[in-house]
Amino acid sequence: MRFRFSGHESFPCRYTWLPKAYRTIHSTPLLFADDNHAMVQLGVGKNMVKAIRFWVQAFGVAEQRPEQQGLFITSFGNAIFNPQGGQDPFLEDIRTLWLLHWKVSTIVDAPLFAWHFLLNRWQNAEFSRTEVIEAFGVESDRMERSLSDFTKQQHFDIFLHTYLPVRARKGNDILEENLDCPLTELHLVIPAGERAMEEAGKREQLYAFRQDAKTDVTGPLVAYCLFDFWRSYRREEKSLSFRDIYALPGSVGQVFKLTELDLQSRLVELSKDSQQFFEYRDSAALPRLVKTGELNEQAEALLLSGIYGRPATAYFEAQPIEELPVQNLTGGEEVHHA
Repeated sequence: MRFRFSGHESFPCRYTWLPKAYRTIHSTPLLFADDNHAMVQLGVGKNMVKAIRFWVQAFGVAEQRPEQQGLFITSFGNAIFNPQGGQDPFLEDIRTLWLLHWKVSTIVDAPLFAWHFLLNRWQNAEFSRTEVIEAFGVESDRMERSLSDFTKQQHFDIFLHTYLPVRARKGNDILEENLDCPLTELHLVIPAGERAMEEAGKREQLYAFRQDAKTDVTGPLVAYCLFDFWRSYRREEKSLSFRDIYALPGSVGQVFKLTELDLQSRLVELSKDSQQFFEYRDSAALPRLVKTGELNEQAEALLLSGIYGRPATAYFEAQPIEELPVQNLTGGEEVHHA
């Protein structure tokens, strides 16, 4: 498996980027074929153009297509972001943020290494910047990938600041530039105290994944993600064991950091939450989830709309979008044009 460690240009995704990029790509699929043109259309500098192009694909909103230039909106992108019929065009629903977390954490082709490693393979209760970067080095050596210390450090920092706002060195003020990283609202990564470093007199911040019940990860949301997991990793299987759903890389148990008890209680209700698409058989010998429908686009649309309790009329075909004024995506920063 070929992992990615870079491409984000040192920028975590920002609130305005995905809705605005959706609208612009919808009308101009070749937007990112010319960085200078994209800078004008999006109102950002060249590095941010590259970052937006990276994140809009990482979150499953747009994709490249074989033998075609440009980026194209996915059915998921249409279902969420289309202003005429999309479920959440302006990222106002916490369930959408959990969906975006799911998408960026379960990329099949060239997954982001920090997400894969920390969500699926990190076994300790806590983690620090020093030990994670050291682990990145061990893993990159094992994969025979030559990575600079800067690349490893930056990749971890992007993961961290996707979920945790950066605070000023003095005091607890959140830096303005991080207020619009949408996944910070999930509180998935939390501060977990400090510990002494080997270097005398220095201490290091510890972090942990929040392990409590996550009521905003709703039953229908779990049902959609199980469908997505099944389609991506176990398409030919008729059923999944509880251990598969809880412990496999890319599973809902790992990506959402659910406890075994919490996940089990959710699976018991899954037949209702999945509109009868799944059936959970809680036998003492081998509890498992059985698929009762086909893994097709119609099922995906049904399960995705079930999260919000209303159909997404924009799912299969993007509807016309009225022109709106171009907004500066930097949140007030100076716009640089070449």
